[in-house]
Amino acid sequence: MLTLPQTPSLRLDGKRALVTGASSGIGLACAVAVAEAGADVVAIARSADKLSALEEAARAQGLSLTAQTLDVSDTESVAAFIARQEPFDVMVNAAGMGRHGPARDANTDDFDAVMQLNLRGAYFLTQHVGRKLIDAGRAGSLMTISSQMGHVGGIDRSVYCASKFAVEGFTKAMAIEWGPHNIRVNSVCPTFIKTALTAKTFEDPERLAWITQKIKLGRVGNVEDIMGGVVFLASDAAALITGTSLMIDGGWTAG
Repeated sequence: MLTLPQTPSLRLDGKRALVTGASSGIGLACAVAVAEAGADVVAIARSADKLSALEEAARAQGLSLTAQTLDVSDTESVAAFIARQEPFDVMVNAAGMGRHGPARDANTDDFDAVMQLNLRGAYFLTQHVGRKLIDAGRAGSLMTISSQMGHVGGIDRSVYCASKFAVEGFTKAMAIEWGPHNIRVNSVCPTFIKTALTAKTFEDPERLAWITQKIKLGRVGNVEDIMGGVVFLASDAAALITGTSLMIDGGWTAG
């Protein structure tokens, strides 16, 4: 009798997951998604009040989620935090920011602030989580919420694009180095998603028209559009996927 192949599980039972930027928006959705898939989640962000609300709501639904305040841009605090923890099997770094405006008007304060969190913070968080896994001899799936703007240019996004293109670079390099340890490193690249941070952009009719014209599916994204992709990359269903970008962009980067 023919033996049929079995679809790998999307479940994350028994896994420890670290989700950053988890107090709102995409990060909150990612924390919920991996918790719903069975992972024990440590959710971190800077806002204690919002994290407390997330923890309470998650536990009310029977999810295993513990919140802790931490600023990903503070690399020394991040190093100390990871050192105190058992290894994380899954990392979803959703902490990020943008200070948007014309390239000719960008200043060093805006540049440094964006790079401190989006690039420096992301790099060293991933490094510390990956190093802990290597030292423990454990496999893992590490991902950063990057952006379609890590693959294309955008109006008023020169500094933001620079940070996300760099994220794509270290993602590939780490994937090459850590592949022998069975540690997968990927990025998730959303298009414009409805969150509190993007509300101002969507209030501009001309900008909204430009955005929806670029998205081939004809709509901006919701945080729920990100959740399935994150669970997929975290799970055994993506066991051969590393060093790449999952585009959740409605076809923006297709051309």
